[in-house]
Amino acid sequence: MPATIKVKKGLDIKLLGKAKKNIQEISSHCFAIKPIDFCGVFPKLLIKEGDDVKAGTPLYFDKYRQDILFTSPVSGKVKEIRRGAKRVLLEIVIEAGKEQGYEDFGNANPKTLNREQIVEKMLKSGVWPVIRQRPYGIIANPADDPKAIFISAFDTHPLAPDFNFIVDQYAGEFQEGLDVLIKLTSGNVYLNISNKANTSKVFLETHGVQINKFSGPHPAGNVGTQINKLDPVNIGEVVWYLRPQEVITIGKLFKTGKLDSTRIIALTGSEVKNPVYYKTQIGASISEMVKDNVSSARLRYISGNVLTGRKIEKDGFVGFYDSQVTVIPEGDYYEFFGWATPGFNKYSYYNQFIAPLRPNKKYRLDTNLHGGERAFVITGKFEKVFPLNIYPMQLIKAILIEDIDLMENLGIYEVEEEDFALCEFIDTSKTEIQTIVRKGLDLMRKEMM
Repeated sequence: MPATIKVKKGLDIKLLGKAKKNIQEISSHCFAIKPIDFCGVFPKLLIKEGDDVKAGTPLYFDKYRQDILFTSPVSGKVKEIRRGAKRVLLEIVIEAGKEQGYEDFGNANPKTLNREQIVEKMLKSGVWPVIRQRPYGIIANPADDPKAIFISAFDTHPLAPDFNFIVDQYAGEFQEGLDVLIKLTSGNVYLNISNKANTSKVFLETHGVQINKFSGPHPAGNVGTQINKLDPVNIGEVVWYLRPQEVITIGKLFKTGKLDSTRIIALTGSEVKNPVYYKTQIGASISEMVKDNVSSARLRYISGNVLTGRKIEKDGFVGFYDSQVTVIPEGDYYEFFGWATPGFNKYSYYNQFIAPLRPNKKYRLDTNLHGGERAFVITGKFEKVFPLNIYPMQLIKAILIEDIDLMENLGIYEVEEEDFALCEFIDTSKTEIQTIVRKGLDLMRKEMM
């Protein structure tokens, strides 16, 4: 039965730089697929520098799951294959051609196909990686029958894009994508929307799925919160999840037979002069988005949001799963007795400054930690912003000591890094909690292989 759930624990961080609801076309010249976006994938290249590719041409596959292909989002030429330390594959850069060509995977009505035919088409086209699973936060195993599929149709991260606005022009493709997902599970497909009045008709008029309404502060929009409240993951169980734009990509594949990697990206942040939405493709370079559109100060460019995003350069590329780019000031400075000032423009969860007296104020925050890493102590505050039925501090400490049984008992199968982003934000110890959680998930996956 459809559910209406109010999330009481959490924290909304109000920042300057929300994107205006205006979509602009942008012609990026370079795009990149970054293997580091895919946890647990060991890439084996299928191309070399200088090769010509079409949209949908395989670039590499996973060494340990060779049926999972990663394909080019556009047609053009392989400009560069970038590697890091120990020859780790970082980016495959594609220089887009003037004319776009597509690999043809054949259009088909998903209602007339069986599960095996649907999976095969998604694997060959490179669309399959849009579906991720819990536990572990990795690309879903196509051989699994998940007990449910979750689609979080709203985002509560700071300055997050409005999915209601994005999907309005793709009603047919969105429903087509849902029809595909329904065939992939013997359980429910949950479409989770915000309980606010501005919910798109595209979401409300869908069929074949269970629509649930959520309200409350961040992380109400996190799929981890929604899974925990609706259908928690127990030992031996698997659930899959994805976002609305990824559902649309699936729908377009079956409707046209081509890989259409179109993405609408919100350019946000206090340092953006004109924060708007840009229509481009997966893995687009942000150089054209930020050109003459940001302040001249020293800046941090983030693919994603300020809590969970990844730092990139000003000519870097949008992450595979990201629908947002954020630009904020770099916090590379020291402040003498900063804690002793009134802090009129400073934000503090702990009421150290006057922020609580101005609940509607939007802040220009930077990356400064205002202190270094220190002893990891119990404050009792994590539980105030962590809405899952899990003890966050105890789970983090179990990960640190690599106690497999304790990690299982404390619910590690239910979580990912993003579920702990607020804990990391308010942590007085300045600990990189999300990094710790990812190490714990990787350890569990290796133990269970």
